[in-house]
Amino acid sequence: MSSTEPAPATHHRVLVAGAGPAGLSAALALRAAGIPATVLDRRGPDTVRPGSRAAYLHGASLVALEKLAPGLGHEIAGQGLMWSTKRSFWAGKEIYSKTYPPLLRGGLPPFTSLPQVRTEDLMAAACRERGVRFEWEVEVATARTSPDGVTLVDTTGREWAADYVIAADGSRSALRSAAGIALEGPRSEHTFVVVDLDDDPAHPMPIERVFHYNHPRAGGRNVLIVPFAGGWRVDLNLLPGDVPDDFTSPEGLRRWLGRVLPGSYGERVRWVSTYRFAQQVAARFTDRHHRVLLTGEASHLFAPFGARGMNSSIPDAIRAVEAVDEALSARGAASAEAAIRRFADERKAAAEYNRACASSALHHMLADRPSVWLRRRTAAAVAAAGRKAGEWLDSAPYGPKLTARRAARTSY
Repeated sequence: MSSTEPAPATHHRVLVAGAGPAGLSAALALRAAGIPATVLDRRGPDTVRPGSRAAYLHGASLVALEKLAPGLGHEIAGQGLMWSTKRSFWAGKEIYSKTYPPLLRGGLPPFTSLPQVRTEDLMAAACRERGVRFEWEVEVATARTSPDGVTLVDTTGREWAADYVIAADGSRSALRSAAGIALEGPRSEHTFVVVDLDDDPAHPMPIERVFHYNHPRAGGRNVLIVPFAGGWRVDLNLLPGDVPDDFTSPEGLRRWLGRVLPGSYGERVRWVSTYRFAQQVAARFTDRHHRVLLTGEASHLFAPFGARGMNSSIPDAIRAVEAVDEALSARGAASAEAAIRRFADERKAAAEYNRACASSALHHMLADRPSVWLRRRTAAAVAAAGRKAGEWLDSAPYGPKLTARRAARTSY
């Protein structure tokens, strides 16, 4: 071989593409199963993404991470924040509140609120402790699959070979594109403004989750205020005729934030963005050769109400590793393919369920259907006299509750 020819690709049993929550969960699951784990990511090792992003971890996610890496679930919960009171208002009038009793010592909480970047830092540290290898600044450009494995090609032309690849490379997944798999579903026409704010010790706010329907000081727009460790997240539901720049410019932010929070918080903006939320699920969760397994945002995009994105990405990754482990030890190709197909079918069904729940929450937030508008108005009219109506208005913006039976079947 001449010195100008590229070295042959090192062969891996499994590669993970992407070092977000899904990819890091997959790496931890591989090590827990005794399988070497190498993670490729296009970012540098010190890259910090802005914003709180997926800041809410369900208790089931904490339990899952604790099982993969003992101590990790407790560490994330310990650094996060849990509010004990939630409130909802209709046009400025409180219609529901609930305060939960203190938690018993020792157990994991039902949720924690921590910026995604900090959760990822803790997960990555647990990965390094368990021998996960990270290859930074490797951007996958395309992939070739065959009945025998996968070859990834990065943007420098270098090749990476593996028996299986767990695709956790995000909403613009190169692996999904290379496999010719489409994301199917709509995108909301309504715009939401999302703002992160630093705490203001001089004007502390109660550590409560607060939702406002038709906030009178925000022009009748819906406003969600959620604390996380170190700050606050505020979501503003814009009306159809609104111009987003009017609400995201420095002057616009100070104007509306000063009407829904203590005035000083308008000067404490850490990050602001606008979204039109996608409600999309991949047509398939594996390629035609059953060698690439889609997880996380490579396979689904949900509106954030109910926090189903990251919290379903973790079981995506765990189930993908279980399927790959089964396939690697299978006695024949048919059995190996069957293991991957089961993963793909199960996680697609879970994603479709989560999309339906997030869609329900989105329609409730927007009141864009006459039946939803009428039910909301009726519940608001009787909420003062009937606690169930207020409870429904408080919970509906997050989608249907997951029953224990459904949780066992879908794992979010």
